[in-house]
Amino acid sequence: MDSSRVPRFAGPATFARLPRLDETGGTADIAVVGVPFDTGVSYRPGARFGGNAIREASRLLRPYNPAQEAAPFALAQVADAGDIAANPFDIGEAVETVQEAADGLLDSGARLMTLGGDHTIALPLLRSVVRKHGPVALLHFDAHLDTWDTYFGAAYTHGTPFRRAFEEGLLDTSAVSHVGTRGPLYGRKDLDEDERMGFGIVTSADVMRRGVDEVTDQLRQRVGDRPLYISVDIDVLDPAHAPGTGTPEAGGLTSRELLEIIRGLADCRLVSADLVEVAPAYDHAEITSVAASHTAYELTTVMARQIAEGRTGR
Repeated sequence: MDSSRVPRFAGPATFARLPRLDETGGTADIAVVGVPFDTGVSYRPGARFGGNAIREASRLLRPYNPAQEAAPFALAQVADAGDIAANPFDIGEAVETVQEAADGLLDSGARLMTLGGDHTIALPLLRSVVRKHGPVALLHFDAHLDTWDTYFGAAYTHGTPFRRAFEEGLLDTSAVSHVGTRGPLYGRKDLDEDERMGFGIVTSADVMRRGVDEVTDQLRQRVGDRPLYISVDIDVLDPAHAPGTGTPEAGGLTSRELLEIIRGLADCRLVSADLVEVAPAYDHAEITSVAASHTAYELTTVMARQIAEGRTGR
């Protein structure tokens, strides 16, 4: 939508004011899809409203990305696919619904930029992506490990998706890493079990001490040329940069560090991504939603560039 004709605060609030999927004939190279589901949270609820908050904040985005020297929406057809309506009272059914809807979008030829919702949804999204690409490399940006076994006996929560993904053989365990982790744990066993699953860890302190360029180079080497899935929990950012989330932890990344790391991964084979845990009820002046919209924009730009390069044979 041309912001010189329609002010950015007017008109429908699709992601970056892009066309809806039904306006592009039901097909797109990249589908931005919301999953308003937060039944899997263990502390503060509200991430069910995250997708629409990100869409509202994304009105500020412009069509040219100077950091990546690309106009992503000109390089690829990007469309807003609306929301996947998952059962808020039955986690098992919701997981199946998300997977089925993601299967349909991926089968249409799209890559997914999913806006959560809580981190439970990463599991069905990974199942769908692996169905198409086989086991994937994973970069998981988060304050927390999310490889715990159960909460109150429940196997499917926002703290367990990557334990289930490991158990189901969805991950290329030679190329999986957490980025930005920090804060207290239940015990040393959490780290030992996480290591057993093959995860490397880059803490937020590592990013601060070693710098973005060195950390990004390490991540690129770990991923190599494998198909890559990126999952971003917005609480990877310090609460100063993302107060609107369910389980904040002090000492996180800055929004600048997160964006620069993603830009540095532009040569990796990013097949889909998600951004979760934005809870706007705890936000201030859209700080979290703005950071999230820019993060999704950078991820979308990486995918759009790769799609365009694939078409030209580069």
